Amino acid sequence: MRRALVLGSSGSGKSTFARRLSQTTGIPMVSVDAIYWKPGWRPSDAKSFETSMTQIANQPSWIIDGNYLTRGAGALRGARADTVFWFDLPRWVCMSGVMLRIAKTHGQVRPEMAEGCPERFDLEFIRYVWTFRARQRPKLLAFFEGLRPDQDRIRFTSRGAAGRYLASRASGPAVVGGQ
Repeated sequence: MRRALVLGSSGSGKSTFARRLSQTTGIPMVSVDAIYWKPGWRPSDAKSFETSMTQIANQPSWIIDGNYLTRGAGALRGARADTVFWFDLPRWVCMSGVMLRIAKTHGQVRPEMAEGCPERFDLEFIRYVWTFRARQRPKLLAFFEGLRPDQDRIRFTSRGAAGRYLASRASGPAVVGGQ
C-alpha cells in the first residue's frame, strides 16, 4: 500500500482510522476537509481545491481521508489509489458518532479540520449524515465500479472490523476478518 483512499459517511470513524493507519504505516495522511474548508467554514473555490488535490494525488504516497469524489481531482485520486477503504456503516452508528463528536469537541478545531473551523452543531450537516446512505452511498458504489481490478478494496461494516484490520497491520501482514 502506497496510496489509500478512506471513504464513507461522516461519523463512521474514517478519520480516526486514517490517522491510525498513517501512524502504523508511516504514510502521510491528508484530510480532504482540511484542504476544502477555509476559516469560518468557507468552502474553497473550485480551482484552488482542484489544484491542491491534484498536487496531493500526484505525490508518491498518501492516505487521503474524505470523499468529495465529484471534484477535487476525485477521478485522479481514484486512478492513483492502490487501496480503497470503505466505511459502510449503519446510519445510527454514523449519527451517534457525529453527535458524540459534537458533544466532545464543540468549539474546538479537530486535528483533521482546517484552522478556523471549530466543531459546531450544523443542521445541514446532520441532514447530510442522516441521508448519506440514500444519497451518497449510490455515488460511492458508482465510483467503486470504475476502479481497476488491481486496486485493493476493503469494506468495513463495523468499527470493530476496522480495528482488527489495524491490529493485523501492526502485528504483520494484513488479515481482514469480519467485514
